[in-house]
Amino acid sequence: MGKPTGFLEYDRKPIPDRLPMERVKDWNEIHEDFEEDKVRKQGARCMDCGTPYCHTGMTLSNMASGCPINNLIPEWNDLVYQNKWREALDRLHKTNNFPEFTGRVCPAPCEGSCVLGVIEPPVAIKSIECSIIDKGFQEGWVKANPPQSRSGKKVAVVGSGPAGLATADQLNKAGHLVTVYERADRIGGLLLYGIPNMKLDKQIVQRRVDLMAEEGIKFIVSTEIGKDLPAKKLIDDFDSVILCCGATKPRDLPIEGRELKGVHFAMEFLTKNTQGLLELKDITAFEAAAQGKDTVVIGGGDTGTDCVGTSLRHGCKSITQLEIMPRPPEERAESNPWPEWPKVYKMDYGQEEAKEIFGADPRKYLTATKKFIGDESGNLKSILIHEIEWKQENGRFLPVEVPGSVQEIPAQVAFLAMGFLGPEDIIAEELGLERDSRSNINAEYGKFATNIDGVFAAGDVRRGQSLVVWAINEGRAVARECDRYLMGETSLP
Repeated sequence: MGKPTGFLEYDRKPIPDRLPMERVKDWNEIHEDFEEDKVRKQGARCMDCGTPYCHTGMTLSNMASGCPINNLIPEWNDLVYQNKWREALDRLHKTNNFPEFTGRVCPAPCEGSCVLGVIEPPVAIKSIECSIIDKGFQEGWVKANPPQSRSGKKVAVVGSGPAGLATADQLNKAGHLVTVYERADRIGGLLLYGIPNMKLDKQIVQRRVDLMAEEGIKFIVSTEIGKDLPAKKLIDDFDSVILCCGATKPRDLPIEGRELKGVHFAMEFLTKNTQGLLELKDITAFEAAAQGKDTVVIGGGDTGTDCVGTSLRHGCKSITQLEIMPRPPEERAESNPWPEWPKVYKMDYGQEEAKEIFGADPRKYLTATKKFIGDESGNLKSILIHEIEWKQENGRFLPVEVPGSVQEIPAQVAFLAMGFLGPEDIIAEELGLERDSRSNINAEYGKFATNIDGVFAAGDVRRGQSLVVWAINEGRAVARECDRYLMGETSLP
C-alpha cells in the first residue's frame, strides 16, 4: 500500500489546475498534465492503514463514505508507486467501467474517508485514478474487447448516461445483444450535456462510446421512448428492458415573475452551451447566454458551479450564486466525524474563477429568492432576495425570512440550479410502473426489478438525483441481475 513512510515524506499534491485567468479564456479542461514521477509520489502516500475505508462504499448520514463502486484503491496506489501502470489499470478496470469519467467529475468520497485524512491531507486518490486511465489510453492499452460468444438474448437500455452505459457495457461483456436508446442527438446523457466541457472533455466521452460500439453495442439516438417509440414495443421486441433514463424533472421556483424572459433552468443553459461547442456555433448567441449580463445562479451544488463557470466564459458582467444553506465550517464539525463525507467550506473551479475576476466568492449563503422583476418588455431586469434562518417547526427545519433583509440585485439572466424532483412520467405511465413516494421507479436496490416482468430500473430513475459513481454502481449491479434473469445464473461481478 504505497511506501511505508510515504505519507511522512511527501505532501498531498493533486493534479494542478490551470490558472483561473488563463482557463476562463477557453473551453478546454481546467487541469494541467501531471508528471508520472509526481503521481508515483502521491501513490507512495497511501499508508499501510490496516483497515482501509477508502473503498468501502458505505452510506453515513445519507452521504457516500468511501467509493460506491468499491475501487481497489490501496492496490492500484501501490502499483503506481511501483511503476506498474499496466497492472494498476487492470485493477482499476476490475471495478470501474469508466475511470476517465469518475477521475474527472467524481467528488471523491474515497478521499473523505481516507485513513490518512484523520491526521493529514488525504491521499490524492482521484488524481491517481485519472492518471492511470489517461496513461492507459496514451499507451494504447485500452482497446475494444468484444465478447467471444453471444447468448442470443436481446436487451434494450433506455438512457445513455453513466448508469445506462455501465449497464450496456456489462451486459455486452456477458455476451448479450445490447441496444441503447437515447433521446438526445448524441450518446452520453448527463456526461455529455449536463457537465460542461472544461470539466469533462466531450472527446473523452465519445472515445469511450466509440470503443463500446466497436465491441458490439448498438446506439440509437434522437429516439425518445414513449414518444418516438412506444415503451411497450421494447417489451415486445427485447428479452429484457432496463430503464436508466435519469431523474431529469427540474425543481422549479414558482414565485412572482417566473415567466419573465431570462429565467431558465440550468440544464437548458448547459445543454445549449455544449451543443454550440460540438456544432461549432456561436455559444453566446442563444437565448440563455450570459454574455454582458448580470447573472444570478440559484442553487449551490455542482450544477450551480457549472453555470458559474460557463457564465464566466461567456463574459458575464457580474455573477452571483444564491445558496439557501449556511456557509460550511473551515474544518469538520463535531457532528461530522471521519469517515463521513467532510462538510467543509471549499471553492470549486467556478468560484475560484469568479473570485479571480470579480474579487470575491460569488456565493451568498442563507439567501433565498423572493421575486423576479421585469421591464416593460417582459425581460428580467433584477431579483428581490432576502436572508433566511433555519427554524425547527413540528420536528422539521424550515427556512424563515429574516425581517428587513430584502434587497434588490441586478439580473438580466437567472439560472435555476436547485436539483431535480425525479424522472419524467411518460414511460412509467405508459407501462403502469409502480413509483415510490418521491416519484422514482419502484425497484428494490440489489434486485432492480420493477412490477413488470423483465423490466428493470437503475440509476437516478430509481434512486433519485445522485453521483456519477452511484450511477455506475447501479448500472453494474442491474446488469448482473438482468443477466441472472436471462440466463438463470450470472458470472458478472
